[in-house]
Amino acid sequence: MFRILLTAFLCLSALPALSQTADQPTGTITVSDSAQQDAAIATRIRNILHELEGYEDVTVTVSSGIVTLRGTTLSAAEAGALNDLAGRVEGVVAIRNQVAETTDVARRLNPALERFEKRMRDIVAWLPLLAIALAAFLIVLGLGLLLARMRQPWDRLAPNAFIADIYRQIIRLAFVIAGIVVALDILNATALLSTILGAAGIIGLAIGFAVRDTVENFIASIMLSIRQPFRPNDAVEINGDEGKVIRLTSRATILLSWDGNHVRIPNATVFKSRIVNYSMNDERRFLFDIGIAPDADMARAVQIAKDTLAALPFTLQTPAPDAWIDGIGDSTVTLRLIGWIDQRTTSLNAARGEAIRIAMAALTDAGIDMPEPTYRLTGLPVLASAEDTPPEPAPAATRPVPPVATPALDVQAHAEHALEAIVEEERRDKRSEDLLTHDAPTE
Repeated sequence: MFRILLTAFLCLSALPALSQTADQPTGTITVSDSAQQDAAIATRIRNILHELEGYEDVTVTVSSGIVTLRGTTLSAAEAGALNDLAGRVEGVVAIRNQVAETTDVARRLNPALERFEKRMRDIVAWLPLLAIALAAFLIVLGLGLLLARMRQPWDRLAPNAFIADIYRQIIRLAFVIAGIVVALDILNATALLSTILGAAGIIGLAIGFAVRDTVENFIASIMLSIRQPFRPNDAVEINGDEGKVIRLTSRATILLSWDGNHVRIPNATVFKSRIVNYSMNDERRFLFDIGIAPDADMARAVQIAKDTLAALPFTLQTPAPDAWIDGIGDSTVTLRLIGWIDQRTTSLNAARGEAIRIAMAALTDAGIDMPEPTYRLTGLPVLASAEDTPPEPAPAATRPVPPVATPALDVQAHAEHALEAIVEEERRDKRSEDLLTHDAPTE
């Protein structure tokens, strides 16, 4: 520790010597020595310092060409500049700079006050020009706002109101920049424009990274408003959510679920997700499975299922209903049935439920057995009495098939129409923005 302090002390004590030897004049030293020349050197240096600010407290003495400078300056940089200044005077042999930085508070504050007063005088002198530049900026800005408020030509050029509003925002931004350029040109300060634009670019880049999700959602809103993959009141499935489309806003797509709840999906998610639009075609298919016993007449069961679906009043003949054997299990054979409906008038869920009910009744009436789980018990034999033995079932051909026609219940789309009415009522609320239009092209 003592060695460190000793080293620091030696370095500090060597600073004056370094300041005296640094920036010393070079060249040949003359043999003659003249007091008149020393006085001329001192007078020349004093005259120069008198014309410069900040050296009022510096004294100059010259002896045998050696210049000694004493006093104080406002900063160490000004004190160090004296070596270069004195070294340029002819006849100077060496420079002994003993000028220090002043600690006088009043003296250090005076230059700051003078600079402040000078700036205030400059501002007062520039006020008329600043007023003209501000007036020019406001005029250009007013023209831009007036042009952006006009409905035409933006509504005619844009495919929807959202894009038209983006055009207006671009016009406003362009006129703001134009107003700044005009104002800076009047002030002859156009060089500031590059600095402003550079700073704006850096700030915009930082903000872009910070709000990346918001920017992505905004771009997705633009693309969806142009492409419009669905219409108002369309039945869709988006990222696992199903319902009727209410509206498309600049931030989210709003659905009315089958339970009557509002579902808000961010447009970025909508744009990247798989969209199933059930309303693009009027025809829609329902599907269900029925299990039959493995020992049943499968060909007859398939034909009965087809005829039953074809006879339903709500199924379409084109595409035609169909049925087939889809799989086999431990104690059952899976019979798959499909049918098509016009979803504008028929409820999908009601039609599917009625088709299941009537198809099962038809298969039962035809003697097609439903599957029964079969279990094999191992272990001790169990003796059964004659009374416990169940009677043999009658052959299928001799079973009576009651000619009972099962009427279909009402399967009209009452619930769907009720949801459509709710959607239309909410869409009549003009206070909420909507980017969907019935006449816009869809992809």
